[in-house]
Amino acid sequence: MDKLIEGAHELGIELSSRQIELFQTYYRELVEWNKKINLTTITDHSSVQVRHFLDSLTVTLALPVADVKKRGLEVIDIGTGAGFPGVPLKILLPGLSLVLIEPTAKKTSFIQHIIHLLGLEDVEVLNSTAEEAAHALTYREHFSVVLSRAVARLPTLVELSLPFCRIGGRFIAQKKGEINHEIAQAEKAIATLGGRLDRVTELRLSAFTEVRYLVIIDKISPTPERYPRRPGMPRRRPIQEVNRYVA
Repeated sequence: MDKLIEGAHELGIELSSRQIELFQTYYRELVEWNKKINLTTITDHSSVQVRHFLDSLTVTLALPVADVKKRGLEVIDIGTGAGFPGVPLKILLPGLSLVLIEPTAKKTSFIQHIIHLLGLEDVEVLNSTAEEAAHALTYREHFSVVLSRAVARLPTLVELSLPFCRIGGRFIAQKKGEINHEIAQAEKAIATLGGRLDRVTELRLSAFTEVRYLVIIDKISPTPERYPRRPGMPRRRPIQEVNRYVA
């Protein structure tokens, strides 16, 4: 796990031997399960360390120090796939209270398996769409930190994620490539859903071959009850200035 260890060090993180062991187990199970179900196209040891594990840990740069040290900080990961970024973050910060949402049942089976195998506590796995889960009282406007990684373009992602965020909390979107146009398109969605863009943090770690970003959006007012719209609508008709409709 040299690439993960070195990259984490650049982030100011020193992984314990136990954490490294957990990441090794995570990698082994990911590759083994990937032979049976489609979890990821990235499977070689070096790439998984960088593009899945290290990339997941970069979200710590957007967590206030006081929150990182707080036990029971409530975090939700939207569209987690094979558990990224939520599970690596939980390995690093075991005191987090974590919910992982994934609509694909086979992937949630893998996540439940890996959580049990790694002995991670206070983790809930929810097999659901974000559109449906966000209207449940248990989850709506409940979380201090909402995470999402490579799920959709930002206007769509804002509608899927901000309804989970409590006022005073924040949504952290992991992005790469040209981001300015995507942020401009998301301005209307951010305002409509009760958010305010705080900052965009550029990530330039030596292990990354391309520039990555954390888009950090603060929740400053309640999300209107109608959002998110029914499943599929946020993708088909995103709230953005160029089309001007929110039907």
